[in-house]
Amino acid sequence: MSIKVIGAGFPRTGTNSLKRSLEMLGVTKCYHMKELLTHPDQLPLWLQLETTGTTDWDTLYNGFQGTVDFPCYPFYKQHLERYPDAKVILTVRDFDSWYKSVKSTIWTAGPQTLGQKLMMMGRMLTDSRVRKVIGCIKFVKREFWGRQFQNRFEDEAFAKEVFERHIEEVKAYVPSDQLLVYDVRQGWAPLCDFLGVPEPTEELPHLNKRENFKTMLQGLIKTGKMAEA
Repeated sequence: MSIKVIGAGFPRTGTNSLKRSLEMLGVTKCYHMKELLTHPDQLPLWLQLETTGTTDWDTLYNGFQGTVDFPCYPFYKQHLERYPDAKVILTVRDFDSWYKSVKSTIWTAGPQTLGQKLMMMGRMLTDSRVRKVIGCIKFVKREFWGRQFQNRFEDEAFAKEVFERHIEEVKAYVPSDQLLVYDVRQGWAPLCDFLGVPEPTEELPHLNKRENFKTMLQGLIKTGKMAEA
């Protein structure tokens, strides 16, 4: 099975809604960050891609036809090189609302207090899966906060520059006939036109709202399962 759709948008730009929408439109399984957190044994495949520019694509995407969100989007160029006929969707969002959303979700996702950190350390000592999940979170910190935002995310002006530059770089790199710049608030029409499929009768799903994020992540760490939000 080959990747047909590559997501190039930042997390918190409607990527979870896009994932569900693509699957409703017939794209068989879309890889999203929650896939990695649910199956942290896949982390070495991502680390290989991070360090070498390639990986065992067939193993990584066995059963998948789409990618969205982290850890896929930073490597959209490598994805497009591997899957040159794939369509690319760049999800976008107003920067101010995006920045506020990220600061209240991903930015504060890990243990914050000393007690929470000590509790997590205890769980790491006794649960190998938790250790692997923490390894995935460290990968996020290194690649997203470190490489993408140069550990300056709290500098809002700088973060805006990075956010806007990424959009322009994707638009410049991806051939225009393979690229959709998409705000999920636009609904089904542009997405379905781009993919050449009919519009569903159901409304486009809007998932992973800010107020659900921490509960969702805590549930995954505890059980290895992430409920849709």
